[in-house]
Amino acid sequence: MLRAHRIAPAVATVVLAAAALATAGTAHAAPTAAAHTRAALDATCSQAYLPLPDPSCTPGATNPDVTQDTIDSTICVAGYSTSIRPSTTYTNRLKVQQIAQYGYDDTSTADYEEDHFIPLSLGGNPTDPKNLWPQPRYATGTSGQSSTDKDTVEYKLYRAVCNHQVNLVPAQQAITTDWTTALSVLGLG
Repeated sequence: MLRAHRIAPAVATVVLAAAALATAGTAHAAPTAAAHTRAALDATCSQAYLPLPDPSCTPGATNPDVTQDTIDSTICVAGYSTSIRPSTTYTNRLKVQQIAQYGYDDTSTADYEEDHFIPLSLGGNPTDPKNLWPQPRYATGTSGQSSTDKDTVEYKLYRAVCNHQVNLVPAQQAITTDWTTALSVLGLG
């Protein structure tokens, strides 16, 4: 016999997945006033920090297996990030949840990258929700930067750490303080 407590999460997952699919083609559609008000009321994380995440919701979290002493046997090994990356089943479910928490008007999951604030390549925790957030793929904030711009910064920091130009912790701190200035703060750009 199926129990109600087992059915409810399954139904919720199906409903959320259907909603995500239904909105996939409506990227950046103008929301109605009611939808905007509802999203603002449901939001528990602020968009005011974009292109950065809300630090109270997404402060970042590190992987305890990655330290300065272990970088040559962890993050600096080819394929490391891929080997610890969480499944899309996990990250897509979290993305839907966090899109609601951030109160985004655009709820199309395709318009967001479930981003590791501290990237896996810099010793970020792969599954801790404090290190994951729905980063818009489109330009945001006054700087007009997007997830692609952050990916470029991440790669440059990763190369600098693995080339022993910068230590791991300062790179992690620079990216969580403000990834848009992390390279210049560390003298890399």
